[in-house]
Amino acid sequence: MLTVSPILSAQPSSLPSIGGSGGLISGQQEADIGQQVMTSIRRSAPQIQDPLVYDYLSAMIYKLVPSAPLDNRNLSLVLIDSPALNAFAVPGGVVGVNGGLFLSATTEQQFASVLAHELAHLSQRHFARRMEQQETSAPLTLAGMIAGIVLSAVTQSDVGIAAIAGTQAMAVQNMLAYSRAHEQEADRVGMDILASAGMDPRGMPEMFEIMMRQNRLQGNQMPEYLSTHPLTQSRVADTLNRAEQYPGERIPDGQEYHLIRSRLQVHYAKSPSAAVDVFESYLNQEDAKRNDAIRYGLAVAYQENRQFSAAEKILADLLDTNPGRITFQVTLAEVLSDQERYDEARALLKQALARNPGNYPITWALAGIEIADGNGAAAASYLKDLARQRPTGDQIWLRLAEAEGMARNIVGVHRARAEYEVLMGDFRSAQRQLRQAQEKLPAGSTERQVVNERLGDIASRIQDANRP
Repeated sequence: MLTVSPILSAQPSSLPSIGGSGGLISGQQEADIGQQVMTSIRRSAPQIQDPLVYDYLSAMIYKLVPSAPLDNRNLSLVLIDSPALNAFAVPGGVVGVNGGLFLSATTEQQFASVLAHELAHLSQRHFARRMEQQETSAPLTLAGMIAGIVLSAVTQSDVGIAAIAGTQAMAVQNMLAYSRAHEQEADRVGMDILASAGMDPRGMPEMFEIMMRQNRLQGNQMPEYLSTHPLTQSRVADTLNRAEQYPGERIPDGQEYHLIRSRLQVHYAKSPSAAVDVFESYLNQEDAKRNDAIRYGLAVAYQENRQFSAAEKILADLLDTNPGRITFQVTLAEVLSDQERYDEARALLKQALARNPGNYPITWALAGIEIADGNGAAAASYLKDLARQRPTGDQIWLRLAEAEGMARNIVGVHRARAEYEVLMGDFRSAQRQLRQAQEKLPAGSTERQVVNERLGDIASRIQDANRP
């Protein structure tokens, strides 16, 4: 099972990358590390909440993971809202990327190469191997220390520093930076993952060239990814030579990558009007006239700039030539909803959902339309479906609580809030929410029995957390 968790400031981060774990860390300790890091990120890190971006990233991870030699394929995916080029992997199966990776990687093959490289670090248990070299003997405290470092890195603040003593922080930070040998091994394994998954291994040296170029342009301020992934010109040359040894022709990008990249270019633009100017200038170039990704980016820029008629026209044209493409359908429905044309948006998305049952972006957009149109019960029904699919989606539970409140289902509000608090790591608050739900349910009812069982689970987790 692959569990992917969705994630507005745009501050650069120095997020460390961490490999997998080995003999010094048990499977349970590794899981605890991942869980604690996820909780810290949910609480304080800026995250991208866009379901279309999440859905693309999830699909790419699903494509790569079967080719990765991972012992544990139960991964959690995190999207950090930062324009800096960065990615990371944490023991316990947490894989994260910054939105800025989409900005820096000009092709899907380059983008996939960074994910494959991080999966390779996990599969080769590089973090544990560094622990063994340094004879570290405190794995029990490791989860909190890593969570603190990750949190302070992604928030660019001292929020996480309280979790770490100075000398411990330095020791762990030293372990976060991979050795050249580990980087070379991750390059080799990552390129094998790419080739096996039907992606182009040449994307990796191309991505390294981009990083080196950014490093030269930024002078003393290197791209954050390079602070924990040492890169040299000889390593770039090595990966280029290795890539050429793989058989086959160049593999073309999928269209969806470039659509999502355009969407994030709008997200990180200085302003909606600036995004409009940029994409209009792109479209004025002769070879871009029929480029769907550029036209789509302009439509999203128009939407953000409240030029709804212009956005609607482009999206309708795109759907004429790409009928059934979910990204165009969801974005057009958003534009219709922005104009309070809820019936049209609802009809469009219901047809799309009938063709794509359970699709996350479609279902999320439908829930949003129902909330905007005052139909809390209908929104709650869609969100319950999503919560069953993705029980670690904190924003799903939060929005479900909103929909249940609109529908005047107070028990539903308490239950949804309880699940949200669990994901935030606040088990006492979750317990209070469930007790309030319990009080409002008749004795002997099926729902009360479900709440009672969940209360028992929460009580066990509180007891475990309080053990020395």
